This record gives sequence, structure tokens and C-alpha cells, in this order.
Amino acid sequence: MNLEIVTIGDELLIGQVVDTNSAWMGRKLNEAGFEVSRINSIRDTEEEILNILSEASDRADVVLLTGGLGPTKDDITKETLCKYFNTELVFNQEVFENVKSLIKRYVSNINKLNRSQAMVPANCTVISNPVGTAPIMWFEHEGTVFVSMPGVPSEMKYAMEFNIIPKLVEKFNIGSIVHKTVLVQGIPEAVLAEMLEDFEGGIASHISLAYLPAPGQIRLRFTGRGESKADLEAEITTLVEQLKPIIGNNILALEDVSITKIIAELFLNKELTLSSAESCTGGNIAHMITSLPGSSAYFKGSVVAYHNQVKQHILGVSDDDLANYGAVSQPVVEQMARGARKALDSDYAVATSGIAGPDGGTEEKPVGTVWISVSGPDRTISEKFQFGTIRERNIIRASEMALVMLKKMIENK
Repeated sequence: MNLEIVTIGDELLIGQVVDTNSAWMGRKLNEAGFEVSRINSIRDTEEEILNILSEASDRADVVLLTGGLGPTKDDITKETLCKYFNTELVFNQEVFENVKSLIKRYVSNINKLNRSQAMVPANCTVISNPVGTAPIMWFEHEGTVFVSMPGVPSEMKYAMEFNIIPKLVEKFNIGSIVHKTVLVQGIPEAVLAEMLEDFEGGIASHISLAYLPAPGQIRLRFTGRGESKADLEAEITTLVEQLKPIIGNNILALEDVSITKIIAELFLNKELTLSSAESCTGGNIAHMITSLPGSSAYFKGSVVAYHNQVKQHILGVSDDDLANYGAVSQPVVEQMARGARKALDSDYAVATSGIAGPDGGTEEKPVGTVWISVSGPDRTISEKFQFGTIRERNIIRASEMALVMLKKMIENK
């Protein structure tokens, strides 16, 4: 079956508001076994709404719309739905009672704009919206289901989770869908695809493999569709086991999880502590770690050693090494890591020193050159990386690679 999402609002098209609704809906629908075939964002005009309703009805079994259900003049979705379905707005007492109960928390009188929220197309089935005043409307027309929901994310999410998805599951017999993600790092996408060419040739037709690249890593996502969820899970588990010896230590995780969460679980389980000394990453490693709750149980802190004086006075980096090798060098980054361990009294420390860009590169050390070091109780390791020329991406890649190196050291890989 085909399912389309339509988000309505000029604010989405001018970049004033980011459409997070579609991504959330797509994820939840996929988890329930539905496949979204198209996502559309359109202006809040009658012509655009009528056009997309007509086009989507020819392609899709289900059309989910969000936005344009407020009480103001620029909210025209209900009126336009009436025009499309050749019907009229009627007063719905149930919706009105819900509007009154919500509005009276803030004002004593219900005005005509509030009352207009209770006007709905005559041919719709109204679904209760206890978290907002805009009605949720379900239509069935010429073999297509249309659902109109508020654009407010909290209201849309409530409607989807507690009403729309359960009703869609009940109406459509879609079978089972199983996803499995393998997180891979350190292999370019084209190289990985070549490595897996024979492997992919042996995958059954009802199971697909997608490559989802991100800076420094690739998500391999298996998707299986069929009648039996248990059978699909068993098939995909077998494929993952076949995948392991091909990719080896470049497998970062057997689930879709951030490297930050992997590190958190590793350190908490082993009761270890961590610190960081950051130059080119400017505290981003510390930010990543502390973005997860509970990180204070293992993360001691960070020294943002952007200036050489900080490297020298706080981390104990040798004046001679800075003069002879420069800040972006193996001797300096290793001393930074050891210095952070000592200064912050942690079991492990990571350190970064590099040229994030866009300026500052030389022929010997071009933009994107980064040295990363990890220091532990028994040894200190370091590695040189050559990333790209985009500053923000270099900071992210260096931060994530530092944590990958840390994981491998602890796991002795």
C-alpha cells in the first residue's frame, strides 16, 4: 500500500519552521509496518491543497495531512476539504465541548473564533483531541483514507500514537516488517558496497539492504517484509552473522545507537572514568558526552586547550615539542591526553589537535589534518587523520573518531 504525508504551511517553505512532523510520522509509521511513499510540503492556499489532494488520491491509499486547522483566517484546511469533498461545514457539539473545557482554563468567555473550531466537514469522522482545540478528522473517499490533523507537534503525535496508527493497523492487513541496523565506521561507502557485493547477491528478495551514510560512519539497515515477524527476525539475524566476518572490527554497533551512548554504557558498566583535552574540537567531545543524562557518573571534565599556553601550563605539554613539531603533532597530542588524565584524575582521556579550517593549513599540514590520542592506565595511542575542508564536519568527525578509538582501546581491538 502507498501512504503519503502532506504538511501544510507557508512557514515550512520559507524556513521559518522546520518540518519535524514528517520525520517523526515516517519513523512511527514504519515501526508499525507502513511504508511512506512520498512527503509533500505545500503552501497554505486553496489551490495548493486542492491540487495535492487530487494528486495524492490517485497515488495513495492513505493521505495524512497536518496543519491549517487553527481558528484564524489563514487556516483554510477545513474549508478546502469541504470544497474537495463537495460538502459543507457543520457544527459538532463534541468538538465544541472539548474546546470549551480547554479554553476555560485560560479565559472565561468563548468567542466566535473558538466556536469556529467546532465546525467540521459533514462527511468526516471526528476523532477526539484531548490535548488541543483543533479537531482530528478522518475521511474515506473513493478508496482513499484522508486524515487531517493539527500541525502542532504535540497534538499530532498524540493523535498518531493513540488514534490514527491503531485505526490504520485495524483497517489494513499489511503483514509484518522488521528492521535491523548495523553501524559501520572507518570504511567509505563505495568501498563498503564493493566489499558487500557478493553478500548482497545472496539476500532474499523480501529483504532489502540500505546504505545510510553520515560523517565518519555508515548505517547498514536491513528491512524485511512478510507474514511472520519471527521468521523475518531469524533471517535477518543470520544475515548479520554472515556480515560480521566481512566487515570485522569496523562494526561499531549492532543497533542504531550513537557512539556517545556506546561509550556511556561501556564506562558505566566497567566503572571507569573519562576526561578530554580538546583543541580543534573546542569542547565538542565534552558536549556530546554531557548531552546524555547521567554522564557525571563517569565523565570528570574537559580542558579546552585551544591556546598553546593552556597546553603547556595545564596539560604539561613540552615547550620543545611545541616548538619542534607544532601543536598538530603526535608528541603534543599524546602529552595532551596524558596531561588530561593526570590533571582530572581519570582512568582514560581523549585528546584532539588539528586544523579544522577553513584557514590555517599548510602544505605539510593541510586543512583537515587532525591528530587524536587516547591515554589509558597502561598505554597511550595516537593516530593521524586527514578529514575534509569543512570546519563543522571536521569537528564532528574528529570528535566521533576520538570516541571510536577510545572504545577500541578499552575493548582491546
